[in-house]
Amino acid sequence: MGTKPIRLVLADDQVLFIESLKRVIETLDPGISVLGIAHDGEEAIRMTRELKPDLVILDVRMPKIDGVHAVEHIRNLEPQSKIIMLTTFDDDEYVHEALAKGACGYLLKDIDPQKLVDAIHAVASGTVLMSETIASKVIAQMLAKGSEKTSGKPRLMKSRPDWYHELSYREREVAMLLAKGLDNHEISNLMFLAEQTVKNHVSSIYKKLDAKDRSQLIEKLKPLLD
Repeated sequence: MGTKPIRLVLADDQVLFIESLKRVIETLDPGISVLGIAHDGEEAIRMTRELKPDLVILDVRMPKIDGVHAVEHIRNLEPQSKIIMLTTFDDDEYVHEALAKGACGYLLKDIDPQKLVDAIHAVASGTVLMSETIASKVIAQMLAKGSEKTSGKPRLMKSRPDWYHELSYREREVAMLLAKGLDNHEISNLMFLAEQTVKNHVSSIYKKLDAKDRSQLIEKLKPLLD
């Protein structure tokens, strides 16, 4: 018995782009079926209500109802339908609002087609994904927030643990996600890195922090969340 196909609704007001996207997705993976194409947010909401897809791919800026507000409507009407934002806009405001309203992914249109197909499968199975540039910005903001005291005043770098300054920037990103409880596979998906690359970063962090096991490592990383 074959794998159940993933059923999609696509929404974008750029007709040539969205028609091409449909062809590319279905060519790369016949196991993905595009049920319908919408050209504005209102139509996307209607199609989702009628067709009940597994996943909806939305642009941010569309006529009638924009993609971010369409997320909220769709999540209220069909909470089982997962949503990926696929757009050219990487503004912090759009990213945070879309994710806060229930989007499970935020990808940029310059993504490699095969990576988009992989992302569709990942989100359909319950993973939250962001393009690498988006993920880096979000993690950088986490690091910035982590560098402030609860009073809201900037913390001096000397208050960081000694090991923090030994980590590369990428290792700091991985360390922050480890501190938040993500496993290697989840970090791999979120940062768009190969899982082996994540394992290499984690191994380096283990060594630099002189941690013997995962629980000890997480304990040592807790200051990042203060």
